Formats: sequence, C-alpha cells, structure tokens
Amino acid sequence: MSQRDQLCQVRLEKLGAYPFERLKLLFSGHSPRSGLVPIDAGAGEPRLPLPSFVADTLSTHVSGFSKYPSTVGSIELRQAIADWLQRRYGLQHVDAATQVLAANGTREALFAVAHALINPEADKKPYVLMPNPMYQIYLGAALTAGGEAVFLPCTEASGFAPDLDAVPESVWANTALIYVCSPSNPTGWIADSDYFTHLLALADKYDFYIVSDECYSEIYWQDKPVGLLEVAALSGREGFSRCLVMNSLSKRSALPGMRSGLIAGDADLIARFTKLRSYTGPATPLPLQAVARAAWSDETHVQQHLKVYRNSLKAFFDIYGADGITIPPGSFFVWLPVEHDENFAVAAYEQQAVTVLPGSYLAAEDADGMNPGKGYIRAALVDGPECAAELAHRLRSVRI
Repeated sequence: MSQRDQLCQVRLEKLGAYPFERLKLLFSGHSPRSGLVPIDAGAGEPRLPLPSFVADTLSTHVSGFSKYPSTVGSIELRQAIADWLQRRYGLQHVDAATQVLAANGTREALFAVAHALINPEADKKPYVLMPNPMYQIYLGAALTAGGEAVFLPCTEASGFAPDLDAVPESVWANTALIYVCSPSNPTGWIADSDYFTHLLALADKYDFYIVSDECYSEIYWQDKPVGLLEVAALSGREGFSRCLVMNSLSKRSALPGMRSGLIAGDADLIARFTKLRSYTGPATPLPLQAVARAAWSDETHVQQHLKVYRNSLKAFFDIYGADGITIPPGSFFVWLPVEHDENFAVAAYEQQAVTVLPGSYLAAEDADGMNPGKGYIRAALVDGPECAAELAHRLRSVRI
C-alpha cells in the first residue's frame, strides 16, 4: 500500500464504525429470548401509518419517474417549503428561489454542508463544533471535509445543553461552523431563544457559520420548539446571515423512506451549497417531490402524529417511572441512565427481545478519555403507546 493510500485509510479509520454496525457486532453470538415479539427501539425510524394523501399523490405524478429531477428541487416544492417555514416560524419572507433547497433527506445534506463551508487548505485545521453525544453524521462530515471536531459535552449537569460558555476563545477564533441539534438526538434537549441569540452573537464575533439540525421540530412534549431562522429574524437578520437550517419529512411526516428534506437560510451559503450539490447531491425523484409538496402543505397528519408521540411518552413513563430521569422536552427518544450501557443493551436483547442503542455509541471520547454517552441507553418510541408501555415493562425487567 502506498503512503498516499495509507493516509487515506487513516483518515477513514478515524470515523470508526457507525453505531448500528457496532450494535451488530455487540449482539454477535447473542440471541433474543424466544416467545416474545421483538421490539426494535434502537433505530429512530417512525413506524406510523402513511398520511392519507401519499398514495394518491404518488399515483397522480408517477409519470415523473421518466424525467431527471433537479438537484435543487422543483420551484413548486421549494415554494411549499418556504410557505411552511413562514407559517411555522412566523417569518415575513423566505425566498424559495434563493433561500431554499430540497434535500434527499437531511443525512446527506448535513454531511455535505461541511464540505461547502470548510477550507481544508487553511494553515490550521478549522474547528467544527458539535454536541456530544450527537448524530454521528456531524463527526463524519468534519473529518472528511478537512476540519477538526470539537466536542461540546451534553450532560445532566448542563441540562443536556452544549455549553457555549465553556468553549475557549482560541477555539471560537478558529471555528468554521457549529452543528446544533434541537430538539436533540439523542437527549431531547431543546434550544431556547436565548441560546440561539447567544450563538448568533458568537458567530458574528468570531466569523463562523451555524448549521441547525431541526429534524425533530414537530415532536415535543409541551412547548413548540423555536427555530434558528425564527430567532435570527426576530433579531433583525432578515437575510438569515450565517444561518442554515435543515429539516426532514422523515420525522415530521413519518416518511423516512421518501428521503426528502429541506435546507434553508442565508442566500449566499445556499448558493455555495448549490454549486457543490450540483456535483454531489442526489436528487429526489419528481413523484416524491410531489408527495413532499403535499406533506409540507398539510398539518393535519403532523398533529395526529404529535398526539401519538405524546401518548407514547406518557405511556412509557407511567410504567417506567421518572425518578431521577428527565422526560425529554423534544424528539421521540428516551435517554435512560443505566449502570453499563453495553451490558444493559445485551441483557435487554437476550432477556426481553428488545433492541436499544448504547449511549456510548452515540458519543465520542474527549481529550480526557471521557464519553458523555456512557452509562445511558437510547430507546426510540416509534410504534405507538401500546408498544411504548410494553417496552417500559420489559426494560424495567432487565437485570445485569
């Protein structure tokens, strides 16, 4: 192997195994208890009935499979997204042509955006800040784009918020971008207006960009989450300078297999990202774009889903209990403290036919070797209240 190939391999090895690949290895040689219907609470895959309009809309536009779709998305879809952003966040104006892109889901967009916003040829590797634990795509994006990941620990002591005030000035001064996830995967933390206002002030002072992952914005326990663009507009940033948000129909509309999402914000950053995605961005097929237009234009199914998620959360904690546990303000995950996350996950699989994800798989070790996800498991409440109650019963019965 040449030195060049070795360096390339070293860079990819830094990514490590993806959490679900690690989970497969962890379960290797173990079998779930027979006689129980398996419960997969490991993946954050909504398993609710399809919205009523999906099949008819898809059938009406099926001929679109014979045409190449635009990477940026049709103007009709982008206008539907712009209209939704205005309704949802009270924004005065979002320009569909210059401030919105369609995404083939947000996973690829969250990954690719770092490649549009980072200069890998800088004298010093630029920092990419991210919550820890996190959606692992942020880490992969930082490393492959030529940045250096900086982890902001999200612990019970901080209310699971990434502590902006704990970041040294020397780090801010070399920061290219920061990923924010609100509501958070996996902890359920929600950023408030003060948090985003503080972050915007830091971005102006130190010249970096904010990428806000808001894929769980429509799933919340009590108060509807604010969004980055909403706070930016209220602070007078009508052009959303330095800001990009991403959202998805995977969670909002329980359509993860459609692979449809949005990118919105600063027109200059959208233009830069558009150029990159013209080479790399997968395009959503036109019939699916038609379904996406319908989904962004309808709130009835979203409210129906929200009711299911709230009832699921209540059903779970009515049985599991909430002593010493923070009921998550947002998302459909529960973040549960356990004595040993890997051992608990194996025991839950063997004893109760339940799949959960060890929290340490969703976090990275810091410079001191500390992993803030260690000692937690993430369970997804995606099958409705009855299954959530059964999940709680089974998890309470696990012994390690």
